[in-house]
Amino acid sequence: MQHSAVFILAIESSCDDTAAAVLKNDKVLSNVVANQLIHNQYGGVVPELASRAHQQNIVPVIDAALKKANINKDQLSAIAFTQGPGLMGSLLVGSSFAKSMALALNIPLIAVNHMQAHILAHFIEEEGFDKPSFPFLALTISGGHTQIVKVNDFFDMEIIGETTDDAVGEAFDKSAKILGLPYPGGPLVDKYAQLGNPKAFAFTKPKVPGLDFSFSGLKTAILYFIQKKMIENPNFIEENLNDICASIQHTIIEILMDKLKLAVATTGIKQIAIGGGVSANSGIRKTLKEAEQKYGWNTHIPKFEYTTDNAAMIGIVGYQKFLIANFETSNVVSKARIQF
Repeated sequence: MQHSAVFILAIESSCDDTAAAVLKNDKVLSNVVANQLIHNQYGGVVPELASRAHQQNIVPVIDAALKKANINKDQLSAIAFTQGPGLMGSLLVGSSFAKSMALALNIPLIAVNHMQAHILAHFIEEEGFDKPSFPFLALTISGGHTQIVKVNDFFDMEIIGETTDDAVGEAFDKSAKILGLPYPGGPLVDKYAQLGNPKAFAFTKPKVPGLDFSFSGLKTAILYFIQKKMIENPNFIEENLNDICASIQHTIIEILMDKLKLAVATTGIKQIAIGGGVSANSGIRKTLKEAEQKYGWNTHIPKFEYTTDNAAMIGIVGYQKFLIANFETSNVVSKARIQF
């Protein structure tokens, strides 16, 4: 069922960003994100405050996305929204709005898995960005997830490795907290790491069989290391911040690369795509680019604005589902946890 132009309004509200996008087929016409700065003072996302902020943001954000795309709501073909995984209160704001609007406009409603969207963001039509070909391996790294997914087709995905405890984004943020850096600390670790020596301090990598990850042991090792050094020298963090960050980042990237290399060896697939908020990390991007030369991989790194939570990635999944008429009724429920 090929339409000349399919216009999808996409809504993303899984955590603390309210986002809306309009896509014309696989091209993004607008991609608007409202961040919630209220959480910074609490050092993490407060679910109750997040859902309240979504309620305030959702109408202006959707309005802005339609205006920026220069689209009238009557031109929309369907509405796509994040079904999960995420914070229940936040998800409900997005799904309730999507349901009501789809009902009012009498157009199809499309439910999207947030983690699939991070992977399929690579299929947004962008100049200078190649789309991966099936099958490919997706490394999905964010504050809540660390997964290696074998992607056979748009909706045929299989998780072949995942974290047994903390996600990689959490490892970055918690390391930053140990160093006394403000929340969210991951981007700050990246910033200081670029100025430091990655081999300055050695942290042991956790031994986890197969393709699964573990980051809680590393976090504990960093905590004990810092505590010990601070007893010896109270100014240790101040004097060595760049080197500490570089060494932490280096260790985390090594853990990710070891598992990716194993996944390539196991599956024989050399097409690699990364997604999720942590794929904005400069060290990870650089290492993956180098892997193309080093191992003959074909690596796909998304455009910066499609790495963190955004609605354009929800829209591209909505478009693919629209093409196969994979629609929902208004009885569809949000899910805090969701399988592929």
